Amino acid sequence: MNAPAPAGRRPPRRDKPRPDLRSRSALAGEASAAAAEVESSLQTPPDPQVAAFFDVDNTIMQGASIFHLARGLHRREFFTTRDILGAAWKQAYFRIVGVEDPEHVAEARASALAFIKGHPVSELEELSEEIFDEAMAHRIWPGTRALAQMHLDQGQRVWLVTAAPVEIARIIAGRLGLTGAMGTVSEHVDGVYTGRLVGDLLHGPAKAEAVRALAEREGLDLSRCSAYSDSYNDLPMLSLVGDPCVINPDARLLDHARAEGWRVRDYRTGRKAARAGLLTAGLAGAATGSVAAAVALRRRVR
Repeated sequence: MNAPAPAGRRPPRRDKPRPDLRSRSALAGEASAAAAEVESSLQTPPDPQVAAFFDVDNTIMQGASIFHLARGLHRREFFTTRDILGAAWKQAYFRIVGVEDPEHVAEARASALAFIKGHPVSELEELSEEIFDEAMAHRIWPGTRALAQMHLDQGQRVWLVTAAPVEIARIIAGRLGLTGAMGTVSEHVDGVYTGRLVGDLLHGPAKAEAVRALAEREGLDLSRCSAYSDSYNDLPMLSLVGDPCVINPDARLLDHARAEGWRVRDYRTGRKAARAGLLTAGLAGAATGSVAAAVALRRRVR
């Protein structure tokens, strides 16, 4: 039997076992790679060992895809204002307060997509098609689209890799004529979302895990592959390939790219570039876009 702690002194802290962060990222990456659509699976591409991987937000598309998706879903009453503000509050609270408890962080991340709980997968897919046409199609960067087409013309496969839900990622890839997409995978049973993620968000290290898993499955030579992103958070994915390129980069990524001699492409100009840089910085801690969606909803309420 343990003796009680002396008066005025706190009992020794017993730390709970910390979850294996890499295991969550690996699970997210493997799930996303497994869910990746491979339209060319029935025929061997001219260059089967080479592929290109593109981030979506501010790389393929202006702004955050989940921002436009969430706003479109809210307009269609897919979820309530309370749902999205609740998710945004949890995200913002743990970011601002700086809580490092893994259980709290996991809860905040999982809550970001909890509002889809109980909805059929088919419903989200159908609505995402409509929302792409009305809010995303005109936001595609022509320069990045041309780069993706260049890889396709060279007989290489092209995948999107994004923290956004895999459902919207597939639609973007399909509309652009790309090979397929990898995104955050939400658990569903019998075609209905449970409100939980499979592993973690496809963000940061998880993107690299997804690319690595897909490369192993498809027999890709990563030293010959290319990757494109605007964010320093995607450094693990960019560093995984032999041909990294930064597009519309944030300041940290631009500095790193210049130091490493990587290719740099910037399709923004003047004030647009400055505004995009500020937006990217503001969204960096909200990979799921829930905070961005909350801002949009507050504007609607006003």
